[in-house]
Amino acid sequence: MGIPSFGVGTFRLKDGTAKDSVLKALEVGYRAIDTAQIYGNEAEVGDAMAESGVPREQLFVTTKIWVENFSRDRLIPSLRESLAKLRTDVVDLTLIHWPAPGGAVPLPEFMEALAEAKSLGLTRQIGISNFNIELTRQAIAVVGKGEIATNQIELSPYLQNVKLTAFLKEQGIAVTSYMTLAYGKVLQDPVLAAIAQKHGASVAQVALAWALQLGYAVIPSSTKRENLASNLLAQKRVLDADDMAQIAALERNGREVNPEGLAPVWD
Repeated sequence: MGIPSFGVGTFRLKDGTAKDSVLKALEVGYRAIDTAQIYGNEAEVGDAMAESGVPREQLFVTTKIWVENFSRDRLIPSLRESLAKLRTDVVDLTLIHWPAPGGAVPLPEFMEALAEAKSLGLTRQIGISNFNIELTRQAIAVVGKGEIATNQIELSPYLQNVKLTAFLKEQGIAVTSYMTLAYGKVLQDPVLAAIAQKHGASVAQVALAWALQLGYAVIPSSTKRENLASNLLAQKRVLDADDMAQIAALERNGREVNPEGLAPVWD
């Protein structure tokens, strides 16, 4: 099964807010949910899934292993804890959230443990997040070509990651874009606003449609039902070659997420 092209993100959502956002998303038609151990909201996501009444087999659930759980003796137990919080026997996709800080846990160790989690049936697919080209190469070398479902990376009209996305495409690894709206910064962009006006669309829909048309999966989040529903409509927006060219020209290496000690050397 491939990666769904549209999901709801839960980064920065806590407690009741996280549960409420996921419940609303499921009500308006989302079927993919992205969470992570470090978000501290897996239990709330699990509650929302249970209360939604949507059958588990219709949902695609992604979580991410936090750096403290990378060692061989921690990764699988930590994923079992995530499954318990999410109230499910298996997640659809498990990602390594960031490369190991300072290489504290060797890459082969955590990639092998992740592959073992898949062979044990704890996760249907495995992948990586925030990996550069070199680290992605190393990960492929450990688990084999075709095993890495996605690399989830920061990607927006202001940070288009052309080298990395070209490499991933070449390797058959799907790109999942997070921060596609650059913390809302792109919503003020005059170029995007003009394109949105032309299509009778919202600026968020245009930015998301741009990523979808490039073949990327997106996971925007919102706490507002109307925004969640509106974002979903990006799937119906079709941008023309001129729109896409104008957006391509917005590249400014505008990275929003670059945590010291975690971030690799970006391509």
